[in-house]
Amino acid sequence: MDYFLYKENELMAESLKVTDLVAQYGTPLYIYSKATLVRHMQAFETAMQSRRHLICFAVKSCSNIAILHLLAKCGAGFDIVSMGELKRVLAAKADPKKVVYSGVGKTAEEIAFALKTGINCLNVESREELQQVKEIATELKIKAPVAIRVNPGVDAKTHPYISTGLKNNKFGICEEEAYDLYLQMAEEKSLNVCGIDAHIGSQMTSVEPIIEASEKLLILYKKLADKGIKVDHIDIGGGLGVIYDNETPPSPDEYLTPILKRLEGLDVALYMEPGRAMVANAGILAARVLYQKDNGDKHFVITDGGMNDLIRPALYGAKMNIVNATLHGNTKRLCDVVGPVCESDDFLGKERLLDVQNGDILVVRGAGAYGASMSSTYNSRKLPAEVLVDGGTSHLIRKRQDYEDLYKDEIIIE
Repeated sequence: MDYFLYKENELMAESLKVTDLVAQYGTPLYIYSKATLVRHMQAFETAMQSRRHLICFAVKSCSNIAILHLLAKCGAGFDIVSMGELKRVLAAKADPKKVVYSGVGKTAEEIAFALKTGINCLNVESREELQQVKEIATELKIKAPVAIRVNPGVDAKTHPYISTGLKNNKFGICEEEAYDLYLQMAEEKSLNVCGIDAHIGSQMTSVEPIIEASEKLLILYKKLADKGIKVDHIDIGGGLGVIYDNETPPSPDEYLTPILKRLEGLDVALYMEPGRAMVANAGILAARVLYQKDNGDKHFVITDGGMNDLIRPALYGAKMNIVNATLHGNTKRLCDVVGPVCESDDFLGKERLLDVQNGDILVVRGAGAYGASMSSTYNSRKLPAEVLVDGGTSHLIRKRQDYEDLYKDEIIIE
């Protein structure tokens, strides 16, 4: 459920008209609903309340520090994949002890900063990375909290670009090697074996893949316990899908109940790393219709929002729901909604039935995840503004760039 609903033919962001927000802040514009974000966080908390747990929001999905600060106040921890994301989390006044750090390419500088910051856990993704962590922890005289990200060889049945749990993916360490590494880690004075981690993919719309992956993690957990190695937490990653079009993903409760059942009787915490499921439907992208034209059999609706503002349709072929912020009640026609970027794959949606007039505001729903965080200044286009709505109040949480911002760090050599 989200709080973007129609009232008298006008799409509302909680209690505010989207068209009024656009009149105030311009387009393209990302609009987030505080009520939706809070509701989604509460849904995960309720689903996990029976067990010691930590909900680590995936910063990569939506990295604005105002959003991070809001989720931190709701009790969230954070899943990060770079030093920049850690600095964002700290700027958002979040607790570093609730941060887990994933990613295959952590540099020595990033590892050292994370350890000195006092994060909850480093999710190690290769034997060589583990050696790097050990050497840095020894030099810093810090006992590094570590988990191995296990690659369980499970097909998440999602888009191949966002599948991460197969043997041909770059992420994680296979189960057999992970077990041997845990035995070695337990003997290292500079390492604290604190968890087992996995993340098999994103936009999963059934529970079967995560159940299969969790059972493999539990087998490893019990093998380690038999060797006297006590693991504090099992981290099942993120990946719970959302409704963009006609998907039918499980609720957080439906997703987590079979996993919690398998943990009964075990003294172990459950961590998870939701990103998309937390923020996708809490955000929209609003863009203004500039022109319309016919090329042969195609009718194009050209907006001021392009692939640099929202790259998911071009990058993944993602189908996201597009609606008009104002319902006219006229005849709809089939059209491609495209942007101004100089690329043939610059589109927000293809073959959509819409009733559109020039000057209308079109809204891409479900744009809160991997929207603004993946935006760019390609074609020297300014990054879009971002707004957080709280009931009848709006807050600018990222101002629109000035053109000078696009090249202020570049240097002319005479």
